[in-house]
Amino acid sequence: MNTPYQIIVGLEVHVQLMTKTKLFCSCKTVFGAPPNSQVCPICLGMPGVLPVMNEQAFQLGLRAALALNCQIANFTKWDRKNYYYPDLPKNYQISQYDLPFSYEGYLDIDTSSGSRRIGIIRAHLEEDAGKSMHDESGRGGDSKVDLNRTGTPLLEIVSKPDIRSAEDAETYLRELRLLLREIGVSDCEMQEGSLRCDANVNIHILYSSDNGEEIAATPLVEIKNLNSIGSVGRAIQYEAERQYEAFQKDPKNYRFGKLLKTTAGWNEARGMTQVQRHKEEAADYRYFPDPDLVPVVVTAEQIEEVKRSLGELPSQQRTRLQAAPFSLSAYDAQVLTGQGRKMVAYFEEVAKISDPKSACNWLTNEVFASLKERSEEIDQFPIRAPQLGELINEMKQLGIKREKARDVYQKMLAENVDAKTAIDQLGYKPFDDNLLLDLIRKAIEGNRKAVLDYKKGNEKALDRVFGTVMRETKGMGRPDRIKQLLLEEVAKIEA
Repeated sequence: MNTPYQIIVGLEVHVQLMTKTKLFCSCKTVFGAPPNSQVCPICLGMPGVLPVMNEQAFQLGLRAALALNCQIANFTKWDRKNYYYPDLPKNYQISQYDLPFSYEGYLDIDTSSGSRRIGIIRAHLEEDAGKSMHDESGRGGDSKVDLNRTGTPLLEIVSKPDIRSAEDAETYLRELRLLLREIGVSDCEMQEGSLRCDANVNIHILYSSDNGEEIAATPLVEIKNLNSIGSVGRAIQYEAERQYEAFQKDPKNYRFGKLLKTTAGWNEARGMTQVQRHKEEAADYRYFPDPDLVPVVVTAEQIEEVKRSLGELPSQQRTRLQAAPFSLSAYDAQVLTGQGRKMVAYFEEVAKISDPKSACNWLTNEVFASLKERSEEIDQFPIRAPQLGELINEMKQLGIKREKARDVYQKMLAENVDAKTAIDQLGYKPFDDNLLLDLIRKAIEGNRKAVLDYKKGNEKALDRVFGTVMRETKGMGRPDRIKQLLLEEVAKIEA
């Protein structure tokens, strides 16, 4: 849809790293534990305690940064970001300010308008805050604080303002989520809070003035803590439309920069953003280096070792699947890689036994649905890749129609038997040429008029004879072979 403005979006994504303990202490990071049961003097910010960096958290951050094509700083330090909030016991957050451990990366995404490169300003490590739980009933109940999440290791990935639509923002997040899961950095479960997103949104509006056509930029609105990819898209779209309507009502304020940046929340139930406060600038946080933590030095050898361990990334898989010998469409490659490395490996094994397009169709049309219904992952699936490849081959060789092939598939799934056994038990026997010729001759005898009509030039008349034979084979005869034999027999009959 054409709009009189251009949406400008930058995303800040907070990813909980897949560590067993917190960033600066040995407290567990298990989701769903009883409130305030995973805390200690360090993450509670008690006087006199000393934090120690979790080495695994740094390694996971390094994996993510390299997968996002970031430059890695050889020297990085920790900073204190000072602000007060009830679920931040220390009244400061340990983060990274002017010397993040990675910067200047990018992530390529495939959009409806083609491939786009979204720049990454920085990816840095920081600790999480706790969680405030407010009484939203309106009855004036107490607010509660759960500090289990305090000190949990986060990777904050800050994109450049390169995103131009709500759709592109959703695509970016799906690709980022897939990438981080595939390299073992995070489970990225948004419903558990291990992936959270803030969207920075404004719009550029082309308008006419005394000086000709000019562009007005609305002030930035940061939409906080969006908890699903769909919510991100809806919030961006709503906020862009809201900003344009506000500009139309009072354009002078926007042209002369009288409005301030703001922070907003997203109300999913009402489908709207709600302004919370003016947005803080870096100076408001009074950053200074944390005196209790030593800087981190990363060597070139460490970086190369991590690069080697990443394996094939989703974008590389898609490129390979679209090339020979698989030659899948861009859509099919996208669907398969979206299910993860294990699914791609399963597909490749099936494709080498049968053929790539048939293998992909069976996975997307049958296997995906079965996995969802059974709540299983592909490595738990009872039909192994060689068995599925065998089913595809048997279906082609015996001329089994898709409906009957599904019956064979369901029997294999339910009884854990191979394709040949399932075919035999279902009584799906192949028809050789001798059996087909017997059926064809009987069908010709029973449809003499249709045959004569065909001989007189009505080609469609022969469909009746062909249909009779197919019904007699109960779908087990190969249509191409039946048609060939039928034409040969009809050719022998004089008009």
